[in-house]
Amino acid sequence: QLSDQQKMSESPLSRFRGMYLPPALHPLNKTLVKGGKWKDVDSTQEKRRSFLQDFCKKYNSRKKLRTHLVHLVSRIYVEDRHKVLYCEVPKAGCSNWKRVLMVLNGLAASVHNISHDDVHYGKHLRKLDSYDLKGIYTRLNMYTKAIFVRDPMERLVSAFRDKFEHPNSYYHPVFGKAIIKKYRHNANEEALKTGSGVKFKEFIQYLLDSRRPVGMDIHWEQVSKLCYPCLINYDFIGKFETLEEDANYFLRLVGAPAELKFPKFKDRHSSDERTSAEVVKQYLKELSKEERQLTYDFYYLDYLMFNYTSP
Repeated sequence: QLSDQQKMSESPLSRFRGMYLPPALHPLNKTLVKGGKWKDVDSTQEKRRSFLQDFCKKYNSRKKLRTHLVHLVSRIYVEDRHKVLYCEVPKAGCSNWKRVLMVLNGLAASVHNISHDDVHYGKHLRKLDSYDLKGIYTRLNMYTKAIFVRDPMERLVSAFRDKFEHPNSYYHPVFGKAIIKKYRHNANEEALKTGSGVKFKEFIQYLLDSRRPVGMDIHWEQVSKLCYPCLINYDFIGKFETLEEDANYFLRLVGAPAELKFPKFKDRHSSDERTSAEVVKQYLKELSKEERQLTYDFYYLDYLMFNYTSP
């Protein structure tokens, strides 16, 4: 029994610890979709939705996860005009998705003149955790919720290449220095000072270390922990592998202006080869068989949830 004083001091949010959202998956509203060109994309979409639903029923992670509702929705961006919620998965088209949300919201006229810094540091878009509980619940129940995912190994290698193979004023000094210090024997003074030149094998040692010297980062965090797909019933599951057609179908579903198309351009390091299965294979060669297996195990849930084939 709580004393009155304890009840008063208890955060109103703590009452929501351990709660999860209604399990019902709404049928997609397809009234705004015209013509038969989206038939195949729609059929794929329905398969993905029912696959994830079935997986979540079997896995039943609801019992295992106790966390604040506000934390569950901390990666979800809100676009109120078209009633869209988008959960950000880095390295799966998220920069261009944020550009699209800015255009939908009337914050920009075109996706083509929004800079990378404006997308990521401009604070133009609101996240769902910035609303009060009623605002969060209303939007979760009324808006179309989308998530876009990517093959876990491709996403991981893409994040490594982006953050460690190019100059970076945050990832080198914060992550790079700590990784080199802990995992590189006989590291020279320059590497310890700058944190540049982290090798993929060292990065994987950090990732798999239960006592890693620096915390996790959203660019390589599991999707299951970024977006909680078994707790939040996403209406739309897009994949990086079919990004354009999925994204453009989604835009039709939510009634976006007809001229708005998902941008094709690569956000940064545009001259680099895209991280493909072939590129991933080269990076995985640097790892031992055991490290490869443990890395797969680390992303095991993401592989299962979104029906990706193990590498």
